[in-house]
Amino acid sequence: MKSPYIPATSEQREAMLKTLNLSSIDELFSAIPDKLKLKEDLKLPGPYSEYELKKEFQSLIRKNSDAASNTCFLGAGVYDHIIPSAVNHIIGRQEFYTSYTPYQAEISQGVLQAMFEYQTMIAELTGMDASNASVYDGASALYEAVLLAARYNNRSEVVVARSVNPEYRKTLSSVLRYSGITVREVGFNIDNDFGGTLDMSELSEAISENTAAVVVQSPNFFGILEDIKSVSEKAKEKRALLICVCDPISLAVFEAPGSLGADIAVGEAQPLGIPMSFGGPLLGYFAVKKPFIRRMPGRVVGQTTDTEGRRGYVLTLQAREQHIRREKATSNICTNQALCALAATVYLSLMGKRGLTEVASQCIDKSIYAYNTLLATDQVTEVFKSPFFREFVVKPKVSPDKLNKELLNDGIIGGYDLSGDYPELDGCWLVAVTEKRTKAEIDMFSEKVKRICQGGV
Repeated sequence: MKSPYIPATSEQREAMLKTLNLSSIDELFSAIPDKLKLKEDLKLPGPYSEYELKKEFQSLIRKNSDAASNTCFLGAGVYDHIIPSAVNHIIGRQEFYTSYTPYQAEISQGVLQAMFEYQTMIAELTGMDASNASVYDGASALYEAVLLAARYNNRSEVVVARSVNPEYRKTLSSVLRYSGITVREVGFNIDNDFGGTLDMSELSEAISENTAAVVVQSPNFFGILEDIKSVSEKAKEKRALLICVCDPISLAVFEAPGSLGADIAVGEAQPLGIPMSFGGPLLGYFAVKKPFIRRMPGRVVGQTTDTEGRRGYVLTLQAREQHIRREKATSNICTNQALCALAATVYLSLMGKRGLTEVASQCIDKSIYAYNTLLATDQVTEVFKSPFFREFVVKPKVSPDKLNKELLNDGIIGGYDLSGDYPELDGCWLVAVTEKRTKAEIDMFSEKVKRICQGGV
């Protein structure tokens, strides 16, 4: 039997063309407009030996400015947390790392149990009754939650706080564009003691009898804590659902959204043992109260017993188009992030309640220290007065773009420039400080910011 691998030798190209009754490769690609075709050879270096090629790739890799080789103060949805070595060791085992379909009950009880444990811990963190086995990322979790709410209430409008992650809002707008669901955005306070929080009076005006859900994020994109309970009360006045986007680390020290009136909790679980990796792969969590369990997207793993009374795990719900008729599916999500969910499971198991609380507490303490240290330089000013978690907004005396470029020359990845997403916050800088940052790094960061703003080197 011939190998299915087809190398592009001259003889084989000729045989392929003959079979297709073509005279040349150009004729094969005649459907491509001539103006789109490359008329010259690719300007590639080399040829290189294997050793030389490796050196070339390594030099290219060194051009990447990642959190592993730099001191990182960038967050904005993806965060640089400490990852215990055991996480990568366990998820790198062959039975986990190389599995394509690791969820068939008859051969993969271990994987199913890991998913079940992940669901249990996410439900406990969020104060919800159930969680699915994950979705692609926080943004996809949010739009799936909005679709669930619209179907449940049979309504065609959703009210979203502008303090929700801009990427999430852009994804939501893109997905809902042709769905018949209207997105109404509500602004945030700027100049008062509640700066950075959702404008509650504007929210009251925005909610109507046609509102399927209200979406709020806490801590929000600015790192500021929202009054979830008050938002829930306003949503319930119009019988709208409350969808709360929450950071899982913060839930170790703050009240769970399920206890504050949220119906659905979604978010990004990347901080739970998953590296930043230039923005992916990520891990979206999705948890709900009991009335919405059968409406969740993706998969739900359940625990049961076999005919001999032994504990076993099964895919209890699979309300997706791959398993059931498309018109009956609650989602077209094809799969879950099994490996990333496993990483989160291992991370949470290793940290435990006390460890996770310690991480969250250090994020609070160190971010407050960094905030006060930066303000003490007199080169940045306060923007919001509201309490924050791990992330805060300041306004430096030079542009965030210039500041970030100068900092990177010193091996520091600076904060996020908010002007692109929030014109009203032009010149404002979103800085993230996790438990990974040391006092010496924070002091050095503040000193560098001071010198750059003063025009020094």
